[in-house]
Amino acid sequence: MSEQPAVVPAIVYPDSDGMPIADNTRQFRVIVTIQENLDAIFRGRDDVFVAGDLLWYPVEGRPDIRRAPDVTVVFGRPKGDRGSYRQWEENGIAPQVVFEVLSPGNTLTELAAKQEFYDIYRVEEYYLYDPEHGDMSGWQRIDGRLRVINELDGWVSPRLGITFKRTDRGMQLYWPDGRPFLSFVELQAQAEQERQRAEEEHQRAEQERQRAERLAARLRALGIDPDAEQE
Repeated sequence: MSEQPAVVPAIVYPDSDGMPIADNTRQFRVIVTIQENLDAIFRGRDDVFVAGDLLWYPVEGRPDIRRAPDVTVVFGRPKGDRGSYRQWEENGIAPQVVFEVLSPGNTLTELAAKQEFYDIYRVEEYYLYDPEHGDMSGWQRIDGRLRVINELDGWVSPRLGITFKRTDRGMQLYWPDGRPFLSFVELQAQAEQERQRAEEEHQRAEQERQRAERLAARLRALGIDPDAEQE
């Protein structure tokens, strides 16, 4: 009997690492706020892909080499849903910008391993935010290595165009047009305030119109035409 060829098992790249997106509500809120604002900033560009907590596999055939940045931004790749980011299926393009948001469970070893991973696999900008203290650190690729950004206050991301500023509430991110990053709840509250102001202005305008009509009616009662031009 002829010998049957060995069956090579297919390599599986799981879409989940079994880890939670966040360890607490504050961390989750920050992750979502950063991801949603960046997605909104680049909503008009079909070649910018923004994701949150998506597994990134940089090396084909090595499902053990992977990371799931809290927020990932990839220039040069189309928008769309993905179970994971398999770099060899994405024209070999590595994410250029990643954000990590600290949780109480993060260890120094884990953080060092993440930074090493992003350094090895060609991330251009890496930002690490501590929501507990409102502090943020950043790294930029210079001469082939991720180098610490010495001062983030006033820093403008070369890739994203967003600005980082220190405030009394900690590090705040701003859109290229100067608007601050806001959560959906904050945006809703802002929209409600604007609606209330618009209603108040409309009410004041209506009161002024009614007052003018009453004055005109009194003038007409006195035989004066309020619409007549004054000599």
